[in-house]
Amino acid sequence: MLIYLKRNLLALACMALVITACKKNSADEPTPEPVPQKKGIQLATSTTFGAVLTDKDGKTLYFFASDVAGTPTCSGGCETTWPIYYSADASTDLNLNKAEVGEVTRADGRKQSTYRGYPLYYYASDAVAGEIKGDGVGGIWFVAKPDYSLMIANAQLIGANGKSYTSAYVEGTGNTKYFTDAFGRTLYAFGPDKNGVNNYTKGVTQEGIWPVYQSEVLIAPSAIAKTDLAVITVAAIGKKQLTYKGWPLYYYVPDAKRGDNKGITVPGTAAPGSVWPYVYTTTAVAPAP
Repeated sequence: MLIYLKRNLLALACMALVITACKKNSADEPTPEPVPQKKGIQLATSTTFGAVLTDKDGKTLYFFASDVAGTPTCSGGCETTWPIYYSADASTDLNLNKAEVGEVTRADGRKQSTYRGYPLYYYASDAVAGEIKGDGVGGIWFVAKPDYSLMIANAQLIGANGKSYTSAYVEGTGNTKYFTDAFGRTLYAFGPDKNGVNNYTKGVTQEGIWPVYQSEVLIAPSAIAKTDLAVITVAAIGKKQLTYKGWPLYYYVPDAKRGDNKGITVPGTAAPGSVWPYVYTTTAVAPAP
């Protein structure tokens, strides 16, 4: 009997040691860090497009060229194909410039998220995260990216004289496609320039109301051939200037609002577009020096 009791006591002691050891080991193990929940606009990497904007679930977002002024113009039936994107949550993506994320209130009172002033949309045919089927649709829908150096606008031309013009610089109405920077500011060519040669900017003061477009980033929507982009150095002011098909690109300071294209009628004594034309893929290659 005594031997039996001793054996039971020994077994209980061993069990106590095992339980104590287990508790100690369990307490020593680090608590797993919770997986951060993604919120707001996110950045993803596409093998075809590079960095692109998505929602928190990885669904691709798009820019609409007709929204260059920052006002959503896709409504009604358009929204069936291009549903709007909105998130009240701030982006949790540390690689995204939060200062470039915003929102706009649509005509019907709904809110829509924006990036660099462009309202953001989904494409209904993108069935799963990572799909980018909507890029280039109609030549006016492009995958939203954080690093474009050029964008395409699709809007009415209205000169500094207040008159409306068609793409052929004839008085009339109808949208025209033209280039802007990534924030919707219109870009122009200067008629007397040559291929890769800025003949306008002779100095900082002379730069005046036609500043050079400074960019060394050669990233543009898929409708624009990257091989048509280049960078020159304007020696007179020591600045880099982006060129398209050899044409150095400029801003027009009086274009106060996104999408403004008043420069096409400057100077008023010349035919519209003859001195400061808009630039688009239909623009001819600049003449050789």
